[in-house]
Amino acid sequence: MAQIFAYIEHKGGVIDDTAAELVVAAKNIDANAAPVAIVTGSGADLDKACEQAAKLYPEVWKFDNEALAYPNAEVIRKLLVAVVPQDAIFLVPHDTFGMDLGPGLSVKLDVPYVPDVIEIEAAEGTNFKMVRQEYSGMAHTHVACDLGGGAVITPRPGVFQAEEGAEVGGKVTDKSGDIGDLTAGRRFLEVVEAEMGDVDITKADVLVSIGRGIEDEENMDLAEELAEAMGAVVSCSRPIVDAKWMEKSRQVGTSGQTVKPKVYMAMGISGSFQHLGGIKGSPFMVAVNKNPKAPIFQVADVGIVEDILEFMPDMAEKIEEMQ
Repeated sequence: MAQIFAYIEHKGGVIDDTAAELVVAAKNIDANAAPVAIVTGSGADLDKACEQAAKLYPEVWKFDNEALAYPNAEVIRKLLVAVVPQDAIFLVPHDTFGMDLGPGLSVKLDVPYVPDVIEIEAAEGTNFKMVRQEYSGMAHTHVACDLGGGAVITPRPGVFQAEEGAEVGGKVTDKSGDIGDLTAGRRFLEVVEAEMGDVDITKADVLVSIGRGIEDEENMDLAEELAEAMGAVVSCSRPIVDAKWMEKSRQVGTSGQTVKPKVYMAMGISGSFQHLGGIKGSPFMVAVNKNPKAPIFQVADVGIVEDILEFMPDMAEKIEEMQ
């Protein structure tokens, strides 16, 4: 089997939750895999991220350069083409950065590209079957891929649940000397932080998050009543913001806020990867949806097939009775 590499995302010296998930994805490919973590950046934050990655990966390659201070996919692609073996299996999370990096990297390495993977199964030898979702999770695509010659795979965040276990005590190797030309046509300018609304959903321990299943703006009070009974905060998926029923600061997802609650109540949310990509930390997730085939049920701890317009007031009433 080809060597497996994983790109580790980090911010402020803290590695993303997907770092541990990529280890699980690698083990799905090869149970005996010793994946190599690639961590790029600059300065003290990079050192901290490498130390954390070494707790998950037996080997960590560190690339320190001012041009890598911000994860510019065009720059990092040039780096990876120079340092990663052409027949390697490369894993990167299927988020906005991974979608930017992955396709071009597969072209440069001349290997298959399999995006948004939710399942990896061995078939025979180096042949594998990977499962993807289409039409917002309403259809599954089974993709056959020979990984013997390498591939670029972007597993969906939150699907390959991280395993709890002892730290591996990996070794960090500074590969900065292998960095070649990093010139690129685009360059980082600045980070513009989104304006915070009246409530900061990123700090909430319990979120009642609503999606299309709420049906009408007049039904928003049902979510507020449930949240009040639970001591929670109301958040939402993108369609609610698009309908202008809630402000952008309440949106959970890759184009909204990244949240890390202890409990996440997904009310009438289908469960697209864009929405799930904004949920970190493996919260206890309860999903209520009247569609039994909704993708959200695949990642929920508890799934309830029910109309949220009937479920939310009933649950709120029961909670109030218990208080």
